[in-house]
This record gives sequence, structure tokens and C-alpha cells, in this order.
Amino acid sequence: MAYLLLALLILSEAGFLVYAWKGTSRSSWTKKRLIADIGQLVLFFITVLLPGIDLSFRFTGLLIILAARILIAAISALMNRKKDNLKKTSGKIASLILSIVFISTSLVPAFIFTDYEGLPTSGLYSVKMSKTILIDKSRIEEHEDDGSYREVPAYFFAPEGTPEGSRFPLVVFSHGAFGYYESNASTYLELASHGYVVVSIEHPYHSFFTKDTDGKTIIVDSNFMNSVMNAGQTEEEVFAASQEWMRLRAADMDFAVDELIKGAADDIENYWFEDDESKADVLDALSKLDSDKIGLMGHSMGGATSVEVAKRRDDIDAVIDIDGTMLGSIIGAEDHRYIVEDIEYKVPVFEIENMNAHAEAIEAERIDYPYPNNMIRNNADVYFSTYFEGSLHMDYTDLPLFSPALAKMLGSGDVDNEYVMTTVNSLAVDFFDCYLKGEGQFTVNESYPGAR
Repeated sequence: MAYLLLALLILSEAGFLVYAWKGTSRSSWTKKRLIADIGQLVLFFITVLLPGIDLSFRFTGLLIILAARILIAAISALMNRKKDNLKKTSGKIASLILSIVFISTSLVPAFIFTDYEGLPTSGLYSVKMSKTILIDKSRIEEHEDDGSYREVPAYFFAPEGTPEGSRFPLVVFSHGAFGYYESNASTYLELASHGYVVVSIEHPYHSFFTKDTDGKTIIVDSNFMNSVMNAGQTEEEVFAASQEWMRLRAADMDFAVDELIKGAADDIENYWFEDDESKADVLDALSKLDSDKIGLMGHSMGGATSVEVAKRRDDIDAVIDIDGTMLGSIIGAEDHRYIVEDIEYKVPVFEIENMNAHAEAIEAERIDYPYPNNMIRNNADVYFSTYFEGSLHMDYTDLPLFSPALAKMLGSGDVDNEYVMTTVNSLAVDFFDCYLKGEGQFTVNESYPGAR
């Protein structure tokens, strides 16, 4: 619809130029320009009635441009009201070109992003969101030089409208490299609607951006970004870089789980709140948390973090790895081969792979290559895995639904993303229902089609 709006505005510009082309004095031109600009603003508000066009951030730039053009045209008309000299042809053409450039540029967000507002939930409960920042006073923030403590933002998605005194299992989610706490918001909302308290944590300097307790925006660390982008040359290089990534992330998730357990017992000493309202909302979510039933999950590096933390703790009951190479199981590298720890894995694991990762895992098994995911698959007491045909890495997040263009740049396949995420979310509910709530028998297909 954004392209339709652009076409209509360009046509209106061309129509105005044809109408005002011949023998137009400067005073007459500016008056007609003002009328045309007002007409374009009216046209925009009419198209807002159509699906796909709205007053969100996607069209804010255009609205500002159209309003500014009216103001400029009004001032110009006032200043040129007594000028009878003709408007130059070059000026008319330049006006058309500049108008098209400004309008097209202002619509870039509408071309990049969709009007996605989330997937519908299927559970009994509505969902309330709240946030806090957990302050780890045992760790100094290594990305700062002011001696400040490590901070872990935590975003709660808790069921609303629940019976008094109800307690629900905790699920902690970790985003991928350069990710964001809302990367899989549809998953959190679906789980919460089925009676889970979901907490999505951020890893400052690994996340695309976040904010600290001072309100400062923290963007992804350039050294971390470079290490991820350039670490894939040899197994030795990957191992050296990934140990640092996993050390920081696992410490974040370990700390967050510990603090959430404390919070459920009314110990919020290390919690920071933006205001009293957010504090009340977080306390309400904590009051619904059953800390005896804990699941971990994440996408990409967040999935690897979840598997690693679950391996080291005895209070985690289930873990979901969404398309993450289990880097924590790599304990060395030699002669361009990983050295992967060979230990029994006690926690039930559900792995969701993209089609390429699935093929790589099969090939690694065939040639007896020590691939970490295969090692855990073979050593886990309970292990499930699946993949979606045609899927790539970003297809297991909400990004393709929000911005197909960005998702394609980062790795999205030829799949029906709404179907993929709806299915992934449903499987997550079924898996945690089985292993956190003790309800039902979890089953999963070996693979799923990429579309309905």
C-alpha cells in the first residue's frame, strides 16, 4: 500500500505540473502550489482508511513532509503575492524532482517495515508486560571504565486475569547476537497466554541497543560485532572468540535466573525500577512465578546460552534452542576440528534448526565430525529436534513479519513466516506444558513445510 500511496502522490505532482505549466506568474504558481500541497495532505488522510496505511512511525516522516510543504507554500504565497514575473521552466522541473525525492525518502520506513502488530494468542489469558533492570554487584561492567556494575535488563510477559494465588512456570529467553528483547515477542505472548511467566533478558553490548539505569542508550559493541562477523575462518578462531561471548552471556542468564528466584521470594534488592508503576507491575508478575518450574530458551547465540546454562544448573527443567549452535559444548579446537565435551545431558532439550543447519548436522554425523549439537543430541536423556523446509536463520524470529527487507538481508528463506512462527510458538507451548507442567505427551514432526 505504501507504493500505491507513493504512486498517487507522484501522479498528483505530475498533474499539478501539467496544470500550472503554461504562462504561470510566480504569484499564481505559489497559490496553486499551496492548494496542491493541501490536496496531497487530504489525499494522505483519505488513504489512511485503507489497510496497510496508518499514522504509525512508518508514515510519520511523510506526514511531517506534507505539513512542512504546506507551511512553506503558505509563506511563499504570502511573499510572492505581488510578483507577476513568470515562473521559470527550470524551476518548475526542479520543483517536481525535489518533491518526488522528498516524498519517496520520507516513505522509506513504510517500504522497510510492515504494519505488523503481533500474532494472535490462543491461550486463556491476556498478557501484561513490565520491565526492570537487574544489577549484578558481583561483576564490574567490562565494557565501561567507570567501575559500574553489570546490568541485565529484564522484560516480563505475565498472564493476566488469573485466579487469585495462581503460580506459573518461569521461562527465561535470551536473544541472539545483535538481537533485541522483542525478537520473539510473539513467542513470549503465546506462552504467557497459556500460563507462563516469560522473562526476556537483554545482554548489553551484545544486543542491538538497550538502556541502562541512567537512561543512556547502549548500542552493540563494535569489537563484539567484529568478532562475530569475522570469527568464522577456522575452528580455532571460532573457539577463541566464542568462549568470550558465552562467558558473558551465560553469566547474565545465570544471574537473571537467580534474581528471579529471589524475586519470587520477595527479595528485590538487586532490582532497579523506572518508576513506582513499573515496580508494582514487576512485583505482580513475580507474585505469579513458580520458581520450582523453570525453562530456558533463546534464538541463535541465545539458544546456545540456554543450553549451556541448563547444563550447569540443577534447577532447570527444560530448554529450547531455536537455531543456535551449542557453542558452550566446544571445549577446544585442534587441526581444524572442534573438541566437544562428551557428557550426559540431563535436561530435556528441544532444538529447532534452519534447513542449512539441519543439513550440516547430518553431514557432520556422516563424516564423524565433532559437531556440538550432535554431541548433545546423542548424549541427552530427552532430545527432540525439527526444522522447517526452506527456512533460514531469521525465519525463527518475528523480524520477517515486521521487516521482510531487513530479514532477507540478515538471512530469511522462502517460507510463510506467519505459519512458521505460529507453529514454533505452538510447539514451544506443548514442550513446556509437558516438561514444566507435566501435561500431555510432547511429539514433534521430523520436519515441517515452510508454508501452509
